[in-house]
Amino acid sequence: MDQQNAYSKPVTLRNILKFAVPTIAMSVFMSFYTMVDGLFVSNLIGTDALSAINLTAPVIQLVTAISTMLATGGSAVIMKKMGENKTGEAREDFTFLIIVNIAVGTGMCILGYSVLDGVFARMALSAEVAGYCTAYLSRYLLFTVPILLMNNFTLYMIASGKAALSFVCSVTGGVMNMVLDYVLIAVLDLGIGGAAIATGMGYSVTAVAGLFVFCRRTNLLYFTKPVFRFQVLANAASNGCSEMATALVTGIVTMMFNWTMLQYVGEDGIAAVTIIMYVLMFASSLYTGYSYGVAPMVSYYYGEKNHGKLKKLVSVSLKVIVVISFVTAAVSFAATESMVSVFASPDHPVYGLAVTGNRVCTLALFFIGFNIFVSGMFTALSNGRVSAVLAFSRSFVFMMAAMWSLPVLFGVNGIWLATPAAEGMALVLSAVLFVKYRGRYQY
Repeated sequence: MDQQNAYSKPVTLRNILKFAVPTIAMSVFMSFYTMVDGLFVSNLIGTDALSAINLTAPVIQLVTAISTMLATGGSAVIMKKMGENKTGEAREDFTFLIIVNIAVGTGMCILGYSVLDGVFARMALSAEVAGYCTAYLSRYLLFTVPILLMNNFTLYMIASGKAALSFVCSVTGGVMNMVLDYVLIAVLDLGIGGAAIATGMGYSVTAVAGLFVFCRRTNLLYFTKPVFRFQVLANAASNGCSEMATALVTGIVTMMFNWTMLQYVGEDGIAAVTIIMYVLMFASSLYTGYSYGVAPMVSYYYGEKNHGKLKKLVSVSLKVIVVISFVTAAVSFAATESMVSVFASPDHPVYGLAVTGNRVCTLALFFIGFNIFVSGMFTALSNGRVSAVLAFSRSFVFMMAAMWSLPVLFGVNGIWLATPAAEGMALVLSAVLFVKYRGRYQY
């Protein structure tokens, strides 16, 4: 009942932040300990190992894509039913979707190991970097099921009024990751494989906690006898397809970045890209965390047909996004050299590349927040098609167009310009669709 009372409260900045702050903190913290992974790897093993983490990213993004699709799409479907007072049906669907996650994760793990040996064979990599890639990915795949459950339980804890618990799980997992990074790499000398194990163990905290939390019938959502409804799975997949598309094409774009950097600079360029991706990921986590936090509210008010609350929620959210955008851009510009120096010393070739690249890519922070929020809003409104158009255009169409054209005109600087150029084009599309659908959803 506490969660239902939370939805019944007036839509004010204070009440919105009660939903959003734990998810923002959680998202930022998860990004932070991903950066710590890179910090330990680059300083204890070397920048070649840091490059390897980037090179395995497309495979890892496939795991992320499926889990994100089922988590965000499923959450939208279930919370809409909660708003319609179909609580029993929502709990059946929740249990069913968790079982689907476990089955999908098991299948992906088996598939991953079956193709592992051939994934990096066709890349023009040194034997050392290729070895790092295989070592990292072979350990990471062991945690495929916990990673899927972690992404799902994170959102369902938020939707059930357990955002603070979700944050505690993320902090606990992050601290475990950091400690294990040091123990497994520096003490036990397990190398880059130890970094993958540390990451997987950190993610597993939320997965294990969620299994216990959702067994309790005092929660808004809890495990019950599942009912197979193909339409529910189809709706979850369609609603979450934009987030899946974003994760999938992020992997494709990462490969494009890596290939282009290999052509222009070599493996040092891949290390520089990795550092910049960490910085952008850390800043973007603020927007992602906020969007995740308010998504259950959007879905609930939409299901409840409370257009007044929905309109107020969107209005306040846009103002929050603007503030975050300017703050993150200012900090990124001012702290570029300090952030890069954590991963590479000033006398290393990677340092200069990363400093220049980060200053250019920081321009994207003025646009990313609005793009992420609008795409997430349409997912929460159960309009996966519009959300998918936004996500696919932003992450693939615009990015690939920029990557093909700008390096030809500006060389290495064109590679860095691709991100802000793509996000700027996506901002225009997001604004057009936001205005177009305002009348239908009355936000």
